[in-house]
Amino acid sequence: MQTVNLGIVAHVDAGKTSLTERLLYSTGVIDRLGSVDSGTTQTDTGEIERRRGITIRSAVAAFTVRDRQVNLLDTPGHSDFVAEVERALGVLDAAVLVLSAVEGVQPHSRRLMRILRSLGLPTLIFVNKIDRMGARTDGLVADVRRLLTPAVVPLGTVRAPGTPEAAFRLHHPRYDHRAARRLAEALAEHDDHLLAALVDDLPPEPDRIDEALRTQVAAGQTHPLLFGSALSGAGVPELLDTIAALLPASPPAEPEPRARVFAIVRDPSGERVAYLRSYGGQLRARQRIVAYRREPDGRTTATRARITRLDVVGATTDRAEPTGQGDEPTTLSAGHIARVAGLTGVRLGDQLGSPAGLDGRSYFPAPTLEAVVRPRDPARTLALHAALLDIADTDPFIRTRVAPDGGTSVLLYGEVQREVLTATLAEAYGIEAEFGPGQLVHVERPTGTGAAVEIIGHGFFGTVGFRVEPGSGVDYRLEVELGSLPLAFHKAIEVATRAALDQGRYGWPVTDIRVTLTHSGYWSPITTAGHFRDLAPYVLMQALAEAGTRVFEPCRLFEAEVPADRLGPVTSYLSRLGARIDGTDDSAAGWRVSGVLPARLEPRAQRLLPDLSGGEGLWSSAPGGDRQVSGDPPCRPRTDGNPFDRVEYLRFLAQPRNRS
Repeated sequence: MQTVNLGIVAHVDAGKTSLTERLLYSTGVIDRLGSVDSGTTQTDTGEIERRRGITIRSAVAAFTVRDRQVNLLDTPGHSDFVAEVERALGVLDAAVLVLSAVEGVQPHSRRLMRILRSLGLPTLIFVNKIDRMGARTDGLVADVRRLLTPAVVPLGTVRAPGTPEAAFRLHHPRYDHRAARRLAEALAEHDDHLLAALVDDLPPEPDRIDEALRTQVAAGQTHPLLFGSALSGAGVPELLDTIAALLPASPPAEPEPRARVFAIVRDPSGERVAYLRSYGGQLRARQRIVAYRREPDGRTTATRARITRLDVVGATTDRAEPTGQGDEPTTLSAGHIARVAGLTGVRLGDQLGSPAGLDGRSYFPAPTLEAVVRPRDPARTLALHAALLDIADTDPFIRTRVAPDGGTSVLLYGEVQREVLTATLAEAYGIEAEFGPGQLVHVERPTGTGAAVEIIGHGFFGTVGFRVEPGSGVDYRLEVELGSLPLAFHKAIEVATRAALDQGRYGWPVTDIRVTLTHSGYWSPITTAGHFRDLAPYVLMQALAEAGTRVFEPCRLFEAEVPADRLGPVTSYLSRLGARIDGTDDSAAGWRVSGVLPARLEPRAQRLLPDLSGGEGLWSSAPGGDRQVSGDPPCRPRTDGNPFDRVEYLRFLAQPRNRS
């Protein structure tokens, strides 16, 4: 049986989880429909998910349609949880992008479609909620073409939209000549045979249309669009038929074992469980395997792990392999997904068996909000930090930073994520925690080249020299011979250097920098790794001070929908505020203004938009990179609330603890 790993992605509240529930019900996996509002859905299993009515963790369920097993990944729709979507994208064979017929194309929908297109991932578009008052059809298709992709192909029409009787009718080119002509025109751009038939005014062949549609969908060149309602079931049989007929199956198995970790959860007993998607070979319980990881500096590292339990999603008894040792779980083979226990130390994005395909790419920007969290009971400070590190294993974008005063800061996407973290700490770890106000995270970038060196015997037990210059990301290099120091000393220097870059000249993380170790030396057996851990930050900060840095502030990509007669006042105000206007497009409500605005100014723009637009303006935004701060650079606040003191920090680094 073929397998298809299919992701359901959407803007929050588009009906993604309800559609997942309807697909499982329509294929006989569940015998009654659950409800998001009542917290009874199959995939939202966490207590917080059920209580809030949103998806927080990616969930996997399987169903069969025709001769295919579909492994369905229901991903979060709220932008605060994009890390979950990020990992799911890397293991999908295809995707269904869910839109609302009422709300239309929303900002997160545009971001998702942009990423799906860049990946060339076969994608169907399902317009949900056609039975809701205010549902749009033809106008929404026009919005999809304009805002998402021009390569959209509607596969049918809607009857009685906006009413409880709304239904979707699929038009097959074999029986509907006008539909065949429309499909041929849409597909002719990538099919010379169909183009020639249209030029010669010949009726397009239905078989050729079907073949071209399958080929172009598999290549991500064309995106079929269907309408329906997850609540009433309208259009869902047609969606299932389209999944079976048009979406490509998982690629052929690779000869060697390879499986990627795309989610990590805690089961009810507290055991750590990883979700794997296999690309080749076979994995079984009690098997020892090598896990590969792509480090931030581009290096690939390997660790050994042992699988203690393995359960294949959608497994049937015919794939079980009894060994006489009791209940034997199934074998994970190519194209399938499994829940695996026992992989201690394995993180999201790691691969088991082979490092092939480990690219370390990130499709979503990192969070830009930093908040300090403290336990209500000071005695739980260490427990809180351990809990946050444990949570960070399941969300790679959460980073923790501990200050000497005991406060712990975390990086977040927004208020919803902060509320969920508070609830998770209380319910899963028994820690009542309080978050302080969020601070926007800036970054520093070097403006030139700087160098510094400290020689052994001049108050230090080691020699370290650095040259820093602009680069990409954090690029650490050696200009000295690898054998000039023991490997443990090289490791100590690199780890200390990367940690020191968390605080630049103004306290912000330093990025887009190349750090080159130019000098090294030690006394045997006196010098220790600890000497280098103290010395490296001191020398690095001297080099960084000589190079100079500039501070960059986070920005937001915004869209503001305003009435036609309020376009001038709105664009004029946004420009005065400091926004860069990138475009103005007509929309159903009037005009859509898009551009980039510093994140610190967004609350002011949102607050004044209703007055400027006569109460009819709509604002939406997404992370949008950064830009250089004009004027005096802001300093990063410390966890105790005081501003970062650069002079004090450099003075601290100038007093290493392990001088001779």
